[in-house]
Amino acid sequence: MTSQVSSPAEQADGAVVGEQRKAAGTKDVRRLNRVIIRFAGDSGDGMQLTGDRFTSETAAFGNDLSTLPNFPAEIRAPAGTLPGVSSFQLHFADHDILTPGDAPNVLVAMNPAALKANIGDLPRGAEIIVNTDEFTKRAMAKVGYESSPLEDGSLDGYHVHPVPLTTLTVEALKDFDLSRKEAERSKNMFALGLLSWMYHRPTEGTEKFLRKKFAKKPEIAEANIAAFRAGWNFGETTEDFAVSYEVAPAAKAFPVGTYRNISGNLALAYGLIAASRQADLPLFLGSYPITPASDILHELSKHKNFGVRTFQAEDEIAGIGAALGAAFGGSLAVTTTSGPGVALKSETIGLAVSLELPLVIVDVQRGGPSTGLPTKTEQADLLQAMYGRNGEAPVPVIAPRSPADCFDAALEAARIALTYRTPVFLLSDGYLANGSEPWRIPEPDELPDLTVQFAQGPNHTLDDGTEVFWPYKRDPQTLARPWAIPGTPGLEHRIGGIEKQDGTGNISYDPANHDFMVRIRQAKVDGIEVPDVEVDDPDQARTLVLGWGSTYGPITAAVRRLRAAGESIAQVHLRHLNPFPRNLGTVLKRYDKVVVPEMNLGQLATLVRAKYLVDAQSYNQVNGMPFKAEQLAQALKEAIDG
Repeated sequence: MTSQVSSPAEQADGAVVGEQRKAAGTKDVRRLNRVIIRFAGDSGDGMQLTGDRFTSETAAFGNDLSTLPNFPAEIRAPAGTLPGVSSFQLHFADHDILTPGDAPNVLVAMNPAALKANIGDLPRGAEIIVNTDEFTKRAMAKVGYESSPLEDGSLDGYHVHPVPLTTLTVEALKDFDLSRKEAERSKNMFALGLLSWMYHRPTEGTEKFLRKKFAKKPEIAEANIAAFRAGWNFGETTEDFAVSYEVAPAAKAFPVGTYRNISGNLALAYGLIAASRQADLPLFLGSYPITPASDILHELSKHKNFGVRTFQAEDEIAGIGAALGAAFGGSLAVTTTSGPGVALKSETIGLAVSLELPLVIVDVQRGGPSTGLPTKTEQADLLQAMYGRNGEAPVPVIAPRSPADCFDAALEAARIALTYRTPVFLLSDGYLANGSEPWRIPEPDELPDLTVQFAQGPNHTLDDGTEVFWPYKRDPQTLARPWAIPGTPGLEHRIGGIEKQDGTGNISYDPANHDFMVRIRQAKVDGIEVPDVEVDDPDQARTLVLGWGSTYGPITAAVRRLRAAGESIAQVHLRHLNPFPRNLGTVLKRYDKVVVPEMNLGQLATLVRAKYLVDAQSYNQVNGMPFKAEQLAQALKEAIDG
């Protein structure tokens, strides 16, 4: 079998094949710098589980990695159809990587639909492992194949491995008391075993996982393990796979520490728990299930031992209402949702602005508008987070840049909410939520101190000398009002959505007071202390690429490629979107050109142009998928040359 062929962009990124040797005197072992694998099949074929297990073993092995799950919104999409294809892409390497990769080196296609849906992404020379049992006339006709692509020469530019996965799996499980249909369900484990052999992945973790997953059905567990081992043995013995591959651990890519593989939603859940512990406050989540944010609710519900209370409400409005009530009661309050849920929560967010209580609003963005694309990614809720409320209702906005960074972003959102007594938007997205990467587990002393001081007694003296509690008397530094726990003697006060009088908190319709309160709430958000942006510009470039959120990986990978090709380009990536870092305007005006790639139609570019009068150029994509590094590299090269 000939070696894999990578595109010019991949070669520039270091995917060139290295040394070759013999394993145990039989088959060649070829060492690679990095590999991109995509598992694809029907939504019922277990592709997400297969990819997740391969990822877990890869993380345990010590590679750097990045993943991209991609699946239909339907619970069980129509079998054998293009809309029903589910895939899982994994990029792993012996060096630092930033994205799930542009083009797979290996495609595992469980049926004709999986092949047709993904073949366009493969570079010439890529390997395709095909489950030939599924290539029946009826299955091929369903997706528009007039003849078999395995026989008509259309795949001649690829290294195709025809494997009867279903037949081999059923044969491997013939000694188990299973129907043929039940045995066929284990074909994903056969494929996982084969790929684990091809890339020298550990196997113990997967076998342990299967025994735990099917603990109540031990025969099913053993059948899956048998299929997994059969796949491994097939790779070892068949003549069709003459070469296996090694990707060494990324020993130099990580600082010293203890690591685990983590998804964005899991990191965000852990970050919220850490924030509650650092603040010494109970964590309350009021939420309604919605894709792709539901996993945060699922995860937090497991951690009652850390003082976490989760409330699955009957709808989005009840979820945030309960969270705001918990904030009034002295909890670190959180509500999680996606774009459609933010629309429903908007009135209560405005109430939280008026009450000036700490509340973290997690928006895991997805394709819109309306129900949109529930399982696809987008960055189109930025303006909704900024302005999606009636009246002047300013809210701080932050965005994590990677799955692991969701942990730190959660801590930062909690810091701002607690310090400044304000609701805070945390804008993740589906790409970050479901994707994963290695995460260094921080030491406790590395976490910020988030402790807060509740109001203890009177804070104002009237002209007659009487000491009273004013709920809207502000800290001169942060402009935050005191946080008074209900039931504390002497701190009784009213809350509600009608405008308050400054200081006393009494209902007020006075025009001058309303003008003052509107301006003071805005001043509080404008005055939030956020770090200055860091500019990555080693060559005094004239073009700057500005990004936010999950575009960090593709942008940074594109910048690396351009610099490796001799181009000069600078990069800035924003975490804080409201308020912007104080030095951002100065930085932007240093460059002749500013390019803003976004998975929307130019929302950050609109904000930047309005605030700084900078001619920011948008580069936009709204197809439900993250940017590709090569795509961005070409667009940025055109901007440099233009």
